[in-house]
Amino acid sequence: MSPVVSRERWRELALEVLRKSGKEVTSPEEALATATYDGVTLAPLYDAADLPAGPGLPPSAGREPGRPWEVRQRHETADPEAVMTDLENGADSLWLAVAPEDLPRVLGGVHLDLISIVLDAGPRTWQAAEALVALAGDRAGALRGCLGADPLGDAARSGAAPDLSGLGRLARLRADRLPGMRAITVDATPYHEAGGSDAEELGCSIATGLAYLRSLTEDGIAAGEAFGLLEFRYAATADQFATIAKLRAARLLWARVAEVCDAPPAQYQHAVTSAAMMTRRDPYTNMLRTTLACFAAGVGGADAVTVRPFDDALGLPDDFSRRIARNTSTLLVEEAHVARTFDPAGGSWYVERRTADLAERAWEWFQEIEEAGGMTAARTLVADRLAATRARRARDLARLRPPIVGVSRYPDPAGRPPARTHTPRPAAEALPRVRHAQDFEDLLDQAGEARPRVFLATLGPAAEHAARLAFARGLFEAGGVETVTGAPGDFAGSGAVVACLCAADRRYAAEAADAAALLRRAGARWIWLAGRDRHDGVDAHLYAGCDVLDVLRTTLSEVTA
Repeated sequence: MSPVVSRERWRELALEVLRKSGKEVTSPEEALATATYDGVTLAPLYDAADLPAGPGLPPSAGREPGRPWEVRQRHETADPEAVMTDLENGADSLWLAVAPEDLPRVLGGVHLDLISIVLDAGPRTWQAAEALVALAGDRAGALRGCLGADPLGDAARSGAAPDLSGLGRLARLRADRLPGMRAITVDATPYHEAGGSDAEELGCSIATGLAYLRSLTEDGIAAGEAFGLLEFRYAATADQFATIAKLRAARLLWARVAEVCDAPPAQYQHAVTSAAMMTRRDPYTNMLRTTLACFAAGVGGADAVTVRPFDDALGLPDDFSRRIARNTSTLLVEEAHVARTFDPAGGSWYVERRTADLAERAWEWFQEIEEAGGMTAARTLVADRLAATRARRARDLARLRPPIVGVSRYPDPAGRPPARTHTPRPAAEALPRVRHAQDFEDLLDQAGEARPRVFLATLGPAAEHAARLAFARGLFEAGGVETVTGAPGDFAGSGAVVACLCAADRRYAAEAADAAALLRRAGARWIWLAGRDRHDGVDAHLYAGCDVLDVLRTTLSEVTA
């Protein structure tokens, strides 16, 4: 049996390691802690003392213990063949963002009572609901899914004024003809895709859900019935613990609202793998991201999961990418048995603490929105808050915090993504849609096939300059810049106009100024130095934590000048 190690013993060992690295610290907890964009501090170690007090996690609205989540495939075009292929090969739910008049063609050969159907018709939700009722006929009462009304989400996308007046009418249609379906979607993904943090996404979703409840009850719908009309949609990212905590926190938050309204606390959750994390360059790495996100969504308790195809950022998916998307869920359910236990992260000191802290920050943000008059009145407040978080995230991404594999780290500049049919987006959007890789991908596009060149000038033996040489090479390749290596005297024949010195600090002290002068005489327009020390003749520096985007933009500007 392994010996029991106390927290104090861990602190002693951690301090010893930190001090060996040259850091003067008194608290390893402070030295090793990290903070999220919501101000939640993630500690390096958790124990039973970190378990939060309070009620346990509310039950799921759609998943029973041991039952898998719905595999929900999204379709943006009226393609009956693609729909049938999905349903015959693992999908049991359809998310249809097609025109109402296309529904009969898309669903004509589908056994509607064997699957769930989620509509996404925006301002034409009523027409889509009528079309579905007409198509189902006497089977309408057996249908499951959601009619997808989301006027506040539509307004966040389009910039139009939200109109909640039709929710009561839709609720009555649902009660009369489609009792097995929900009527309203609370889509939080617009706030995630606009750069919002997890707490901001959650707070906006709870405020939106409450706005819909108010509208429904004012239209004569009982509170208990109104709660059953809503389903919530959240983004799942490759940060598995953040996603698990977010979905768990969402249920805690909605249970608070339900308690005040004396309604059932369960929240139906639809998790969608994040569009913001998807890359256009090296898109096959997206398979890894979406697998992590799908795993986290399942562990977090999502009732339905949509895995975006790996080529989502390029346009409409093909048969292969749709197959990989639906098989991601199938593999996790059938082979990894992820759905066998509901809330397997429950009881984890770390997950429980992170869930509680995130819920607290989200509730504070929700209260700010309510104090501003609710989700409809607080649109400017929401947009400003998201913009501030988006700017902070952009600064971090520019410094490779975190790096994006295949784009800002280990890119394949010569690689070309597969061709896909482009899917245009509306010109006017109240909230922007951002992808974390976009700025780096724009630079790769700017570099193009010409592959501008930077000369990496090494000083001293390889053992001294190898680490900085590798760092500089990886940094420039993130912008599609080719690198060639040699001694400073080899610069003239390299075909480059930008150089970067790579050496150890003590070597710089003795040789950097002379090497920079030699490079300048040989025609170098701009000289970088890999390191922080200042030396004559060097224009600027690159180092771990520097603004990589600024380095690349400056380099491309000098190369093309």
